[in-house]
Amino acid sequence: EGAARTLPSLGRLSRGLPFGRPHGRLGLSPSGRLLLPAPLAQEGGDPHRTAFLLRRGWSLYSVTPLYRFGRGRLRDYARLLSAFIAAEKQKGLAVQVGVELDIRVALSSLPDLQGSERDPAALLVQLSSRSRASPKNSEDKIVWSGCFCCVYGDDLSENVPEDFTCFPLFLTNGAETYTSIVGSWFQKTFDCSFRRLAISPLSLSWMVAMWAGCKVDKAASAVELVFSVPHLSQPLDISYAIHPEDAKALWDTVQKTPGEITQEEVDVFMDCLYSHFHRHFKIRLSAAKLVKVSTAIAQAHCDGTVKILHSNYLSGVLMLLTELAISQIQ
Repeated sequence: EGAARTLPSLGRLSRGLPFGRPHGRLGLSPSGRLLLPAPLAQEGGDPHRTAFLLRRGWSLYSVTPLYRFGRGRLRDYARLLSAFIAAEKQKGLAVQVGVELDIRVALSSLPDLQGSERDPAALLVQLSSRSRASPKNSEDKIVWSGCFCCVYGDDLSENVPEDFTCFPLFLTNGAETYTSIVGSWFQKTFDCSFRRLAISPLSLSWMVAMWAGCKVDKAASAVELVFSVPHLSQPLDISYAIHPEDAKALWDTVQKTPGEITQEEVDVFMDCLYSHFHRHFKIRLSAAKLVKVSTAIAQAHCDGTVKILHSNYLSGVLMLLTELAISQIQ
């Protein structure tokens, strides 16, 4: 609730920035077909620099462009954000009960998270702490991480004035109290606004179709879909697990053009899964709400949380999430 108060759900810049042409759903190309997420293949990239994004839960936000953000001032920004956090601590915020902590702030660029040359290098914000009772030579513990990025966000970047920097997607890992404080500082400093990024059932169905068709290791985990049944006195979720090889075989029979997807193909894929489930359990999943999908590539929940599992498809997953974030702020 604290994060919701500090990060207002605003869908546009207060400056009335003219965003460009309407953006397609989940990376739709001009022909109306969707390109599969390509494996990460950046020359000279260091996978260790982006490994922190893998196998941990991230909460998603969409962010309007930052006004007069200076890449060369990251040290200054870290110092100012640190002072802002200290001031909030004086108000009784961002303090763990019974523990005296010194919060350190670090901001750094991540050029490895660029989808194209026109994308700005991603921005990593990390808060670390050290108890005053800890030995002086002990390492700080990272208590919160946030990553601003724009992966293949050309449609947004090429339609904003030079004074603006586009980071439409913001991923956070850590306490919501810190998310609220960091977000508040960025809003006040760069005249931007944050909004929690939810994922619709339609987007989840696209994701599971795309990811089920990706080539992965033989020991891949099952493809799982979780549905929420509405209009019941007690909450009821239905979990539907499919062997990854079976899911890929089904997708290969549905997909007409390798590397591209259409809405019709996604619908056929999902209808086949629904029919199979109904044949065995006499339950119509089409009447329930798809709330979570899980594959060897990534997991995504309708509440706007994701977990990226496969390093080769990191850029592809971030491309889809960037697309969703852009569609929300336009």
